[in-house]
Amino acid sequence: MTASDTPPDCDVLIVGGGINGAGIARDLAGRGWRVVLAEQDDLASHTSSSSTKLIHGGLRYLEYFEFSLVRKALQEREVLLKSAPHIMWPLRFVMPHDPSMRPAWLIRLGLFLYDHLARREVLPGSRGINLRTQPTGAPLKPAFTRGFVYSDGWVDDARLVVLTALDAQAQGAHILTRTRCTAAVRSADGWRATLQSSDGRAHTVQARALVNAAGPWAESFLRQQAQSARGEALATRSLRLVKGSHIVVPRCFAHDHAYIFQNPDKRIIFAIPYEGEFTLIGTTDQELHGDPRGAHIDADEIAYLCEQASRYFTRPVTPADVVWSYSGVRPLLDDASGDPSAVTRDYLLESNTDAAPLLSVWGGKITTFRKLAEDAATEVGQMLGDARQPWTEGRTLPGGDFRDWIGAARRPDTDFERLVVQVQQRHPWLPAPLARRLARAYGSRIGALLAGIHDLAGLGAEIAPGLHEAELRFLQATEWATCGDDVLWRRSKLGLHYSASERQRVQDWMAAAPPPPLNDSPDKNPSKMKASPCS
Repeated sequence: MTASDTPPDCDVLIVGGGINGAGIARDLAGRGWRVVLAEQDDLASHTSSSSTKLIHGGLRYLEYFEFSLVRKALQEREVLLKSAPHIMWPLRFVMPHDPSMRPAWLIRLGLFLYDHLARREVLPGSRGINLRTQPTGAPLKPAFTRGFVYSDGWVDDARLVVLTALDAQAQGAHILTRTRCTAAVRSADGWRATLQSSDGRAHTVQARALVNAAGPWAESFLRQQAQSARGEALATRSLRLVKGSHIVVPRCFAHDHAYIFQNPDKRIIFAIPYEGEFTLIGTTDQELHGDPRGAHIDADEIAYLCEQASRYFTRPVTPADVVWSYSGVRPLLDDASGDPSAVTRDYLLESNTDAAPLLSVWGGKITTFRKLAEDAATEVGQMLGDARQPWTEGRTLPGGDFRDWIGAARRPDTDFERLVVQVQQRHPWLPAPLARRLARAYGSRIGALLAGIHDLAGLGAEIAPGLHEAELRFLQATEWATCGDDVLWRRSKLGLHYSASERQRVQDWMAAAPPPPLNDSPDKNPSKMKASPCS
């Protein structure tokens, strides 16, 4: 926090800057509440940037009879796809049929339910396919002759969090990154919280209500930081921390479909086109004991993912192929299930009004974040005596409204391609790959990034291939980026494409460049590799 970032007293203090915290901040601020959000690291530093990056109903949850969760997620798929078509788009999935796993009739039944539990306007339905005659069958072993194809969606998870936080800020919320809530003391009429920035300075905030959206730290926050006026811890539930790891390997196939593979242990893994040149494979389910901050993939997980993918692909995937990996920690409600895969991915909002209002967010998944935030904002409003009306359904996220560029929206996927054409026409000096990447990252906000720039030289020095000073300054000024990792692994995945020396140049530039003041309303007033948060 700088002096100008001194947090004000507020109606609601939110602890946690992952997708749930950012979503709740956005919804509450849009309903007129005074909101402060405190995140101990960068936005989306942990679970929310370490997902499988899917907007999906969760086909496999049907086997656990989680019909309500699947329906809720399916209803949200197209709502989200329409809200930010630059960072989310439809994706078709191929499921090769292995008769030893599940019978074909059971898969057809599951896909029928998946197609019909919620209305679809954009996504096509499922169908059976002959893998011997389809391009999607070419990378697979000859034994797989038939399969099924169905629809879900893809999301740049870390950018989704940033865009949601940007919208929260545009609605009036104060977003404080690298700011830890070290104490929150409850009284009958409010919370007195101590917020400490990464430079060690502390500020006190008075809030009428507190939202605990700390993800994997939600339980420990209630046990260690949040206290009653008598000094009592406030935890009532236990979280089950489940680590999900992913590997990235050179591209295993050339087409644009993803695969869902059934494994002998009854789990599934995905193999997904990733960043043009790669394939993303995941995920695992392992119990985690200890600090979620230390979560990392282990050799057994790498071997498992390689082995399961190699059961299907003609060309084996080996540990030597892995160019990057990451692990996320899912904060799931402990239901005493012996199988981590069977623990529900649904969320629970726990309200406590014994004194000043407290709302704790337990569990959840990225696909249902908007609905979770809507329910949470209504619950907080009720505890404060005024629920106020929901507003986010049907609203775009920053950069997601392309009308000034392309006119009326038609379909999220084709609208983005129309945007790229317009960007190239308005800025013909932009190399085509850079124009597409910038449109993908910023959507219609690309106009703010390129304001007053008329040629390639106007972008400033090229710090790494395709990454210029103008974009780095834009990320500093409007998206809370303060170090190289913020840029390379969360605001983008450029770190995957760069050499060690190129990544170091970005790190050095960010470390040397004095950050400009964060724009309070950026859209209205434009002025082997390891990813980790920076201190």
